Amino acid sequence: MTVNIYFDDVTIGDTLPEWLRTTDFMHWNRYAAVNDEFMPFHMDDEDGRKAGNPAGAFGMGNLRFAYMLNALQDWIGDEADVREISCRYRVMNQKGDRLAVVGQVVEKFVVGTENRVRLEIDVVNQKGESTCPGYALIALPSRPA
Repeated sequence: MTVNIYFDDVTIGDTLPEWLRTTDFMHWNRYAAVNDEFMPFHMDDEDGRKAGNPAGAFGMGNLRFAYMLNALQDWIGDEADVREISCRYRVMNQKGDRLAVVGQVVEKFVVGTENRVRLEIDVVNQKGESTCPGYALIALPSRPA
């Protein structure tokens, strides 16, 4: 299994490596197919406008949640676990948005024998807007002796 990061190497203030996606209908259709989420306002501009988005169709909130999980998994590797993750959807994902998952370690602690770090995380669009702020709690392995 791959270990990308050890608890011993993490410092409060560390940030996630760059993780970017540009979204459009192709990405939304792939996500919808896997999750059976073919809602009209995610697939059709007129339905998107009827749902209150003047720009038309808009992306799924849960797709940005999945982006957060992907960015975290890329950072931690196979030998660590995401214990908790939570976010609040604040801004719609528009077609062509360039989304960056960002995160910063804000706490480092041990629970029993498990090493944990807490991160404040978000998905930020190309305008610098916070689209879904949240947190993640990660269990990391110790560096072998």
